[in-house]
Amino acid sequence: MEKKKVVVALGHRALGTTLPEQKIATKKSAKVIADLIESGASVVITHSNAPQVGMIHTAMNEFSKAHEDYTVAPMSVCSAMSQGYIGYDLQNAIRAELLRRGIYRPVSTVLTQVTVDPYDDAFYTPTKVIGRILSEEEAEAEESKGNYVTKVDGGYRRIVAAPKPQDIIEIDAIRALVDADQVVIAAGGGGIPVLVQDEELRGASAVIEKDLISEKLAEMIQADELLILTSVEHVSIGYHTPEAAPLGKITISDARKYMAQGQFEPGSMLPKIEASVEFLEKGGKRAVITSIDKAKEGFLGKTGTIIEP
Repeated sequence: MEKKKVVVALGHRALGTTLPEQKIATKKSAKVIADLIESGASVVITHSNAPQVGMIHTAMNEFSKAHEDYTVAPMSVCSAMSQGYIGYDLQNAIRAELLRRGIYRPVSTVLTQVTVDPYDDAFYTPTKVIGRILSEEEAEAEESKGNYVTKVDGGYRRIVAAPKPQDIIEIDAIRALVDADQVVIAAGGGGIPVLVQDEELRGASAVIEKDLISEKLAEMIQADELLILTSVEHVSIGYHTPEAAPLGKITISDARKYMAQGQFEPGSMLPKIEASVEFLEKGGKRAVITSIDKAKEGFLGKTGTIIEP
């Protein structure tokens, strides 16, 4: 059987929130990944990290408050920590599941840095809420450092930019592992956003949309398929209305029409559709959006919202 190179984007449901939840969730996700491999997929995995990176950011801030000799951890460091923490559980769960099925396939997590444009408009209009609730005094202190905050119930929270990914620093290593028939976990949480400054890479106070980096990764490794796993079996138009209708097979043209009509919620389904369309326009063969429970059926073309040129 000829293998298809597939980038699989795992959402929050695939990972859980707390440490115990993540242990359980990654074991379930490992079965899904193993099913795909048995069905003929050569898999590269991306994943979300919102609850995990928020937990790490909060913990590091609290630690620095309790120990004056320690500084707070920048977002880039928190993102790196979340990649390692999630990758650790995920790669071990996948390895064990494959061995139980008699499959020997090395599984590797690549700490992945992603360059962003310092002049991206997103840096002037940050939207991503992170970290714990702050007091007014703490919020003012954050603003004095040049950070952004927003008022929420109970106080304030930091907000950071979500710039578009430009390049993946470790792409050659990822390609080499894929070519060696390894299962690769990369660009976790959207990747660690960095700014290029001569020979140096400087962490940016930002986050990258997981769906957008999944598309960029799929494009750069010349994947056959982008499989985005979420909480619903199909994308729907007229969502939350009596006229809601699930989408089966659609074309790029259909997807663009629905986007123009405002059918997809920003920050939720819209980035998934945008990523799918861009992947196909850059040479991809097929994009599928479906639930993690239906991943195998989606890969086999039996369910999900399937977008083709």
